[in-house]
Amino acid sequence: MEERKIRVAITHGDTNGVGYEVIFKIFEDPAILELFTPIIYGSPKVAVYHGKVLGYEPQFYIINNASDAKDGRINLVTIYDEETKIELGQPTPEAGEAAQRAIDRALADYAEGLFDVLVTSPVAKNSIHGFDGHTSYITQHLHLPDAENQQLQGLTILVSDNLRIALVTNNVALKDVPDAISQQKIVEKAKIFHQSLRRDMRIANPRIAVLALNPRGGEDGILGDEEQEIIRPAIKELAAQSIQAFGPYPADDFFGNGDYAQFDGVLAMYHDQGQTPFKAITSISDDKGVRVTAGLPLIRTAPAHGVCFNLAGQGKMEADSMRHAIYEAIDIWRNRQNYDEPLANPLPKLYHEKRDDSEKVRFNMPHKNNF
Repeated sequence: MEERKIRVAITHGDTNGVGYEVIFKIFEDPAILELFTPIIYGSPKVAVYHGKVLGYEPQFYIINNASDAKDGRINLVTIYDEETKIELGQPTPEAGEAAQRAIDRALADYAEGLFDVLVTSPVAKNSIHGFDGHTSYITQHLHLPDAENQQLQGLTILVSDNLRIALVTNNVALKDVPDAISQQKIVEKAKIFHQSLRRDMRIANPRIAVLALNPRGGEDGILGDEEQEIIRPAIKELAAQSIQAFGPYPADDFFGNGDYAQFDGVLAMYHDQGQTPFKAITSISDDKGVRVTAGLPLIRTAPAHGVCFNLAGQGKMEADSMRHAIYEAIDIWRNRQNYDEPLANPLPKLYHEKRDDSEKVRFNMPHKNNF
């Protein structure tokens, strides 16, 4: 049994978007506090403003430090207390700064071991200078001891009940994608994906489909040679490392024919190649998707939707995707505990060496009894 409830950090996201509305709706049912202890990184004043607009009375337990969080309460860490202008539905530098401060404070607290998993509310990228997504930002700003902070690589995975899509490149202009992929990068991302499928999602021997970059898989070089020069060699290299990777598959037929159902994961080359079919398939099946950042010690998830400025302040935003993001983060945390536990105390060797190397204590096979 767990000694205490899992502590789930939740950033408030863009203060002009739907972050607070979704948070309010998550905790409408107090029974959810029996599953985990929330630690929300935000502003009491901004929360009260959104509450008035939406008709909610936030029942937050206001604290200054995550170390003061209490089980059974909706803990809100005050990241700033000054007045902030709220312009619902509009990206503004003030809203971007508020979102960034929440992320930075959460990352600092994670380094201190003050929570277990992180769930991020959506952010408008153009409101934060140089921000190209949570995965890249967290990978660059995750401050851990040097031994744990070497060669960190984050990987975005889109997760639903029946579909998992990882992105080799994310938030890269389409014209720059061919130069952004390489055999080494595909191999590195696929290995992170493979390990996450095993450790985070407990799939013992995952099968990964690798998508082609060009239409019709390049048509043997007529429509592009990336499949021949980069992607196929990467798949061959993965196979040599005992990773079941197959392809490259043209994305249109692969998703149109439902071939994705034959695989545990799909590795897409760029943002829209993965995001578009994922959102289309999950919306048709009413399956609420989640974003997962893999490859880092920190477990981070997020709802699949964005800031939804068009719905801000209207009370129409659904909270299912955020709820699933919280549950997914908790599941990954538990899966890692179960996966890592046997590796913490490996079986001892069958012999140990004394000072004299010629003398070894061995386990002898017992003699068979004849009956």
